[in-house]
Amino acid sequence: MATGRNHRPATRSRGIPEATVARLPLYLRALTALSERSVPTVSSEELASAAGVNSAKLRKDFSYLGSYGTRGVGYDVEYLVYQISRELGLTQDWPVVIVGIGNLGAALANYGGFASRGFRVAALIDADPAMAGKPVAGIPVQHTDELEKIISDNGVSIGVIATPAGAAQQVCDRLVAAGVTSILNFAPTVLSVPDGVDVRKVDLSIELQILAFHEQRKSGEGADAPALDAAARAAEVAQVAEAVQGAEAADRKGPDGDMPAVMPA
Repeated sequence: MATGRNHRPATRSRGIPEATVARLPLYLRALTALSERSVPTVSSEELASAAGVNSAKLRKDFSYLGSYGTRGVGYDVEYLVYQISRELGLTQDWPVVIVGIGNLGAALANYGGFASRGFRVAALIDADPAMAGKPVAGIPVQHTDELEKIISDNGVSIGVIATPAGAAQQVCDRLVAAGVTSILNFAPTVLSVPDGVDVRKVDLSIELQILAFHEQRKSGEGADAPALDAAARAAEVAQVAEAVQGAEAADRKGPDGDMPAVMPA
């Protein structure tokens, strides 16, 4: 079976926008659910609703794949599953290493959705000598001293960092030096990487803070609390937008990944 190191997804070379790429997993999840129910075809409206987007955006996204559906019939579910899986690079084997086997790393190791989505956990790595050899999700933990050899032996191009913030950059540097070109970062810190290395960040605290902001607004409105004047509201919203946009801009430039990612359901 092909490995991730030798085969890269075709989306960038085909000019598919990053926003479309970010929605493809949503479509694939909805289509997979339909496939499991043996649904043969689906309309753009039904699929868009299941994926949480509007149908016009869905049709535009699929046009980049060369898939337009059949008028009066809709889209062939099985073909779309294959087509999107191929574009995402999920029709091949992607060996992944997880570095940092604390509570979060262990939870990721036990996540059952990797294999069905084209990812194989090739190794679990931790700096604690006491963890070496201990099985987590049936995989023995290996010490960080073996990191470079593990990556080379398994042809790993995707690394997951689940270490404390203080150790994340050093781990990142070692992963990149060993040949890893894509990193999923769960550590609450900004990583600096060279050109050609993609980083996606999962920061649960930031997501919760954004939700708290919206909950505060809803709570205030529901209780008929004194409303902020328009200028103050605009200033608050602008501050949040500026922070988010600044983080996204930094991501696109390379110090950390691009848009926040979440593990698939």
